[in-house]
Amino acid sequence: MQTHLITIGNSKGLRFSRAILEQCGIKDDVELDVKNSEIVIKASSRKPREGWGKLFKDAYAKGKPEMLIPEGIDLGWEGLEE
Repeated sequence: MQTHLITIGNSKGLRFSRAILEQCGIKDDVELDVKNSEIVIKASSRKPREGWGKLFKDAYAKGKPEMLIPEGIDLGWEGLEE
């Protein structure tokens, strides 16, 4: 099937018919990948932030993680006007 790109602001997009979306099991989110100069679009198989709870729990099981920015660091924000 050949189709054309539509302009969306400064970007380009594609419109998919409901039949194609249903056939591919696409509802709201997709996974996008580029392989060998081809764009691959698949129905998303995961939910946003899926597995984050376990990752955080596992990280804290090894001890409290070190802060990326030390609490006493001077960021130079004092005296800045809004």
